[in-house]
Amino acid sequence: MLFYDSFGMNPRMVRFYLDEKNLKPDRISVDIFGLENRKEPYLGKNPSGQTPLLELDDGFCLSETAAICEYLEELNPDPPLIGSTPRERAETRMWWRRVEINICLPLVYGFYFDEGYEIFKDRTHCPRDAAKGMKERAQKGMEWLDPLLDGRTWIAGDRFTMADICLYVYIDAVRDVNQPMPEGCDNLSGWFHRVQARPAAGKSQMLKTDFGLVG
Repeated sequence: MLFYDSFGMNPRMVRFYLDEKNLKPDRISVDIFGLENRKEPYLGKNPSGQTPLLELDDGFCLSETAAICEYLEELNPDPPLIGSTPRERAETRMWWRRVEINICLPLVYGFYFDEGYEIFKDRTHCPRDAAKGMKERAQKGMEWLDPLLDGRTWIAGDRFTMADICLYVYIDAVRDVNQPMPEGCDNLSGWFHRVQARPAAGKSQMLKTDFGLVG
């Protein structure tokens, strides 16, 4: 099994997941800044040109973060990061999707369309006039989530799940790039620091230089 890794939020989510599971697949670093992911042979493995990617022993290539983590969870159910029962798995997927739609995607689009515009303008559609609205939506999403975390250790209650990993990685990526957590979101802030204290949070954080890049 080969894990095609790179700089970025989605690869970091998988690294976080792998460390929590103590899984250590062979890893290949993809230079996304050098557009290695937009050329052959990588495009032959993933026509979307996105990272991460998991290549199985039979040559089958699995992309998309959720699909990769779901597949690995089936093979390695303990410790459960999606769930041990149908209800737990459904609850995790519900919260994972909620934070992704209401917070994570607006956060990253706000960055793409503004501070990251010069990097991403030739990679994806970046309407600059939408940046402000995306950032506002992300702020509203965090304000919506904050009271729902009252009395909870993790997003799904007492279970640490992929919903926590997803939201943490996105917030951590842009909180110092003009998208901080809203003032007064004490429950969200407390949750963030609990995730940050997990060893996998630090181990999963990678810099450009970790992939042989500079700058």
